[in-house]
Amino acid sequence: MTSKEYKTITDIKGPLVFLEKTEPVAYGEIVTIRLSDGSTKNGQVLDTSDDMVVVQVFEGTEGIDRKAGVKFLGDVFKLPVSKGLVGRILDGAGRPRDGGPDIVADEKADIIGAAINPYSRQSPHDFIQTGVSAIDCCTTLVRGQKLPIFSASGLPHNDIALQIARQAKLKDSDEEFIVVFCAMGITAEEYNFFRADLERTGALENAALFVNLADDPAVERLITPRLALTAAEYLAFEHDYHVLVIYTDMTNYCDSLRQIGAAREEVPGRRGYPGYMYTDLAMLYERAGIVKGKKGSITQFPILTMPGDDITHPIPDLSGYITEGQIVISRELHQAGIYPPINVLPSLSRLMGGCIGEETTRDDHKKISDQMYAAYAQGRELRGLVAIVGEDALNERDLQYLKFSDIFEDKFVRQGRDEDRTIDGTLNLCWELLANIDTKYLERLDDELISKYHPTEKKE
Repeated sequence: MTSKEYKTITDIKGPLVFLEKTEPVAYGEIVTIRLSDGSTKNGQVLDTSDDMVVVQVFEGTEGIDRKAGVKFLGDVFKLPVSKGLVGRILDGAGRPRDGGPDIVADEKADIIGAAINPYSRQSPHDFIQTGVSAIDCCTTLVRGQKLPIFSASGLPHNDIALQIARQAKLKDSDEEFIVVFCAMGITAEEYNFFRADLERTGALENAALFVNLADDPAVERLITPRLALTAAEYLAFEHDYHVLVIYTDMTNYCDSLRQIGAAREEVPGRRGYPGYMYTDLAMLYERAGIVKGKKGSITQFPILTMPGDDITHPIPDLSGYITEGQIVISRELHQAGIYPPINVLPSLSRLMGGCIGEETTRDDHKKISDQMYAAYAQGRELRGLVAIVGEDALNERDLQYLKFSDIFEDKFVRQGRDEDRTIDGTLNLCWELLANIDTKYLERLDDELISKYHPTEKKE
């Protein structure tokens, strides 16, 4: 470790400090900056060339002038990890925020982590029961999956995330999830809401929180999810825990990327976001999964708010491309007073097909999910038609589908904030609701399943 201190600062822009190159410096190297008043700040090498080094300062560049001394520590940013992380609240740089002592480290782990060797990666297959019917039936969550929530400002995505954090479990298993909660750029009000809910339900005992508030430095926001994932990897692969990582809000993270890119005077990509945003997001999302021979797993739930409710915006667009599906929150359903306002039509889970069926959930799951989806889609389409031609123009089949779309939203999607439905309860509810449509119109269900499960047709 070098003890040399350099006073070669040439420029300061936003959270970045530019200094003349003095000796070989590595990308990602940790830096301490000593201010004229004797206080210190921490940073990381963001860029290095033949004659210039760019350092991003985690605590913001306020108070730094050209007289400040810069020390390169010859190491990368590491997080002290141990089982003691569970039940703690840390800030965006890994320092205690709950008034407790520093984490006593079993080891220090590099926050960039290491990619899982594709040969060692195991395909996700275990069904996770969230207790939310719209997810369990239509967009099934699998252990080891990365499944984002596409929301928008003012919608209850935080409530849904907390409900999943409380209720997530494996079917017919007592194995619990440890929740690693990563909050980026949230308000103090949101933080108090999360904390109060986790304390109320006792979920905080099985959770580790990394919290970067809106008034914390934007640069710190870039390392917060990396700290959270490092903690998750340690708990999953060293101590065999099943970890559920919830990020909120990825939009704030991407805005910080854009801010840093602007300070570096980079050529912007789509809508001003950096061209490397896809790579950066992939570095986070791809740290989910299961490793062969290890009991633990990492399941990711990134939450993002779509700017202007636009699903084609770069943030949801790239996130949907990297991750294995999406759960879309609907403003229309929210305005109708339905909780959770999950729109099942644009939502999907790409890993659902391989993890539902007789061995994991129930033999009718796939077919009943397809039938519910088809009937609701047709009912929604007919709503638009009714607005033009009126109900009198519809035939018997169409009227039944139209009525079903309302029942679907009111009885299936709608449920209480603390209501925890089992997968069997959800599938039985599907059959009860489909009893409102004549069996001759249920084209996606075969006679065998109808006679086994249909409330009026089943043969005892």
